[in-house]
Amino acid sequence: MLSFVTTPIGNLEDMSPRAVRTLAEADVIACEDTRRTRALLTHFDIPCPRELTCYRDPMEVSGAERLLERLKQGLNVAVCSDGGAPGISDPGYRIARLCAEHKLPMEIIPGPSAVTAALVLSGLPTSSFTFKGFPPRKRSAMLRFFEAERGMPHTLVLFESPYRVGKTLAVAKEALGDREAAVCMELTKKFERVSRGYLSALISEFGDRKVKGEVTMVIAGDHAKFARDDEADDGDDAEDMDAHEWHDESVETD
Repeated sequence: MLSFVTTPIGNLEDMSPRAVRTLAEADVIACEDTRRTRALLTHFDIPCPRELTCYRDPMEVSGAERLLERLKQGLNVAVCSDGGAPGISDPGYRIARLCAEHKLPMEIIPGPSAVTAALVLSGLPTSSFTFKGFPPRKRSAMLRFFEAERGMPHTLVLFESPYRVGKTLAVAKEALGDREAAVCMELTKKFERVSRGYLSALISEFGDRKVKGEVTMVIAGDHAKFARDDEADDGDDAEDMDAHEWHDESVETD
């Protein structure tokens, strides 16, 4: 059996009993970083499996073939990421594809998700949304990435490096106009923080500075209720609609 095991995105209290049991029963665990996964196993008193292997780019193709062989041998294989669901903007797709092609059994162990957590905390519409992973690094490619969403009504969710938050917000505003958005940082951790406001206000807040930890961005879809005219005065109005912050002071357990 192939099991995709979702792991905590920050707070270890979010680890499910089913996830613990699945990892404990695995003959092989494939992960992004063996050091982080060993720490996770130690925290939950899970014995290290007979094989703990690194499964990430650029080793994903050869790794998928190796895991397929383990599955054909009748071994239980668990795939996990450093945080969240494996296969969502990290390795996992290829082995899932191979299992489907070879009609081998697989399962998902659900759990924490930065995508849905950020979407809910953003305060933006949740009935229809699109997740697009990480945007391209080059400005021209990033501009096309956002322009493809112009005119779309759904809320947009994406990941970003803490080094490029301001740049990405600026390109999003150029492509989409001044819409409501949220920048979510350190989700589920002690210093969880969500900044909300129009893109223009968030650009002013973040500028070129690096923020701490993992970042998930949420941007409103093409709806007049969540946007304003680019011609609007950025003086008093911008101050009135400045970004709002929300803090969670819960205990960090990672």
